[in-house]
Amino acid sequence: MKYLILHGYGLADVAHRDLGGKTPLEAANTPALDRLAASGEFGAAIVPPEAAGWKGEALPLVVLGYDPAKCYPGPAPFEATGLGVALGEHDVAFRCHMVSLRSTPHEGSTSVRAEVRKLGSHLTLDDTHAGGIDTEMARELLDAVNEQLGSETIQFYPGIGHRHFMVWVDGKARAACHAPHDVLNKPIGDFLPAGDGSDILRQVMESAFVILRDHPVNTERRDSGLKPANCLWLWGQGRSPNLTKLTETRGLTGAVITASDLARGVGTLAGLDSVDPAEFMSNGELNLAAQRDIALRELRRHDIVYVHVGAEDVANGRDPKAKLQRVEEFDRVLVGPLLDGLAALGAHRVLAICDHGHGAGIAETPIPYVLFEGPVKAASAAKRFTEAAAAAQPNPRDVVRLAGRLLPKV
Repeated sequence: MKYLILHGYGLADVAHRDLGGKTPLEAANTPALDRLAASGEFGAAIVPPEAAGWKGEALPLVVLGYDPAKCYPGPAPFEATGLGVALGEHDVAFRCHMVSLRSTPHEGSTSVRAEVRKLGSHLTLDDTHAGGIDTEMARELLDAVNEQLGSETIQFYPGIGHRHFMVWVDGKARAACHAPHDVLNKPIGDFLPAGDGSDILRQVMESAFVILRDHPVNTERRDSGLKPANCLWLWGQGRSPNLTKLTETRGLTGAVITASDLARGVGTLAGLDSVDPAEFMSNGELNLAAQRDIALRELRRHDIVYVHVGAEDVANGRDPKAKLQRVEEFDRVLVGPLLDGLAALGAHRVLAICDHGHGAGIAETPIPYVLFEGPVKAASAAKRFTEAAAAAQPNPRDVVRLAGRLLPKV
């Protein structure tokens, strides 16, 4: 038996005026997903009430059969693993995103004044992506921070674009830290780290602010009319969880194919082989055809393959028309050909699931999914793979139990 997980991270959405009042899934042409919806168990996955605080970033754990309530400390340790950084048992990883700060409007200025050295409510978070800073510029800035602040205790590691992370060796993990997208266009004073260990975190952020503010890269960006990457925002922290490997719990070997550091880290900690993103990424662009071919290759080698495709690289996930195009590409280039390829490999099970990404708590909206055992046969009725169609199905499923119905029993 072969097992395939097709995860469209952020492909589910709300209705948009630009799409005629439809969601991208509703407006898109998705014959392969629709064929699955008509042939398999189609419906809405919901989150149990006790887990209402989860975000969509916990879904990679869920689809592989883990309960985030027991093993999700936060996204950062998974991302660190995905980037190949080994965390010690007591090390704490933090997301370390570059953001743009500006003086709070009532101060009468649109830029951060040179004499400002402390972080507080006199500053507003202006852009969570630091003006779309590219990886090369961001790494130059992070190198400057690492040179002055890096130590045996505090270490910075580069990622992609504005997304990086910090490791606090033998650090504290319980400070209250806020996601930058929750602070956008708000004064930051009430959203700075608080609680146990927050004094160290604030000191790091303030020191990095002073280093970054007047760095030549940011001077050049301001002169060019771009927003500066003038602050490091720390959040999403946690210690690395000890996941029991799928080879041990279910007797499966497998592979994870994703451009997401977080999903790759989850797969790695679950015992799956991690496919190098260089095999399906080029100049920051995701090549779904390459992902498809690699998935078929790995399905011949392994029992389970987890393919994770995000929308965050499409206009930062904000452009509904760009997301519609990603949905159609996901269906045409990945889902359809993979279903055809699986038919040649014999008996198989498929879980196709699309969530709303990091922008919504996953308890707030139904998550459309299909569980299917193939090969696909002619469907008895037409059905659309959409959020509304999923919500209209009877007997919604607990999302935590989906993998238990996909994978062999423990």
